[in-house]
Amino acid sequence: MDRFQINIKSSVIEDLKERIAKTRWTDEIDNGNWEHGTNKRYLMELCDYWQNGFSWKMQEDFLNSFENYKTEIDGIGLHYIFHKGEGKKRIPILLTHGWPDSFVRFLKIIPLLTQADENGLSFDVVVPSIPGYGFSDIPKELGMNKKMIADLFTQLMTNKLGYDKFIAHGGDLGSGVTEQIGLYASNFVYGLHLTDLPFEHGIEEPKNANEEEKKYFEVVKKWEMSEGAYASIQSTKPQSLSYGLNDSPVGMAGWMIEKFKAWSDNNGNIESAFTKDELLTNLTIYWATQTINSSIRIYYESVKAIKNSLYNPLAKLNPLDKTGQKSQVPTAFALFPKDISKPPKSLAERYFNIVQWTEFSAGGHFGAMEQPELLAKDLRKFAESLQM
Repeated sequence: MDRFQINIKSSVIEDLKERIAKTRWTDEIDNGNWEHGTNKRYLMELCDYWQNGFSWKMQEDFLNSFENYKTEIDGIGLHYIFHKGEGKKRIPILLTHGWPDSFVRFLKIIPLLTQADENGLSFDVVVPSIPGYGFSDIPKELGMNKKMIADLFTQLMTNKLGYDKFIAHGGDLGSGVTEQIGLYASNFVYGLHLTDLPFEHGIEEPKNANEEEKKYFEVVKKWEMSEGAYASIQSTKPQSLSYGLNDSPVGMAGWMIEKFKAWSDNNGNIESAFTKDELLTNLTIYWATQTINSSIRIYYESVKAIKNSLYNPLAKLNPLDKTGQKSQVPTAFALFPKDISKPPKSLAERYFNIVQWTEFSAGGHFGAMEQPELLAKDLRKFAESLQM
């Protein structure tokens, strides 16, 4: 494994600032509550700071203060952060991000997990960038779905880093990747820890759904009508959308920042959950690496894989396909109240062997960024309960 230094050329940052300066802003009518999408006043304020106040060099130095590495697995270059724990008992843990965040989702929680507690327990923390995100390679061929990513990350933990078994944690797309690890690499994991139910389990209501599950799917349907159009676009025509997002930093920010506002616990003020620097560090990584297209293409790949498995008669005959099956790996759910949705435990139990179920009183979709202490505590509780 080779150490990796993040180093964005100054010309890329200068071009970014010039593009912001030349933005052709659209009009806006009565959108103070972000009901039509990203609020123009806030977006202009954020992008003015991006252009004139934000220091990428300072953030780049901060990112490089972590131990960054890059390795190649099956022809794909994977970027990852790897920090070993300080305690006598060190448990390897894989943390997988989602969209529209990146590996920066976990920066606050890394030092909380590597510290030893009173029992000497700590974690060896591995935070990879999903292929097509951040500083991992952009896939050159179609097919980079969650199952393939799960295989790459399992190889990273075992073949590259030498661990026999590990704990796998994920949120958003990361929860789906984590589920695939539990299904196809169960002998390599002690347990799974998720902050949400993988989205494919909310697509189709079970035929024998109970009343609580029926109410949940009613909520999901309403959410899809009012908030879910982004996912429909990204899972059907990501290429069409990406031309504009890859060309305009303001356009990309407008598309992505609204999700941080809508999905977090912020009382209507996005900066009560995230600082401008946090939001712009994430955005700058997307911009500088030109990964907005490859990052949203995973929605297309994931939905395509689900359809091929569930609705293709030939796929159902494949004994190696475990789509829709229940993982037997011990699993913990840590649910935050302002997340996109909160699944009933009975629905999650259809797909996971749940041994720990935590419902927090604060936090949203980006739990590791919003409430890192709560999440770290829950991960430690889960680790202590496992037979290792």
